[in-house]
Amino acid sequence: MRRNITILFLSAAFALTSVAAEASCDKPPDVAAARVRWAAARKSMGVAQQPAEMCRIYGKYFYEAAVVRQAAASCESGAARDRDLESLDTEIDAFNNLIASQCSG
Repeated sequence: MRRNITILFLSAAFALTSVAAEASCDKPPDVAAARVRWAAARKSMGVAQQPAEMCRIYGKYFYEAAVVRQAAASCESGAARDRDLESLDTEIDAFNNLIASQCSG
C-alpha cells in the first residue's frame, strides 16, 4: 500500500513537471554531473542509514532522474540525446531496483 502511494505521488509530481521541463530548454540538463551525483549517493548508502531514510533518498533520486530524463527528451536532439536517454534509463532502472529490493515491505 505504501509503495503504491509513493508511486502515485511520484507519477503526479512527474506529470506536473513535464510542462516545466519543456519551458527550461534554455538550460539543457547536465546529465554527466547528475550521474556522478547519483553514483555517489548509491555508494554512500550504507548500514548506518535507517531503512526509511534510505527509501526516501532513493525515491528522491529516482524522481530527479525521471525529471532530468524528461528534460533531455524534450530539449536535446541527435546522437547525444540518444546516448543521454540510454544512460538515464539505466540510472532510473538502478534506483527502481533499489526501491523494489530494499523498500518494499
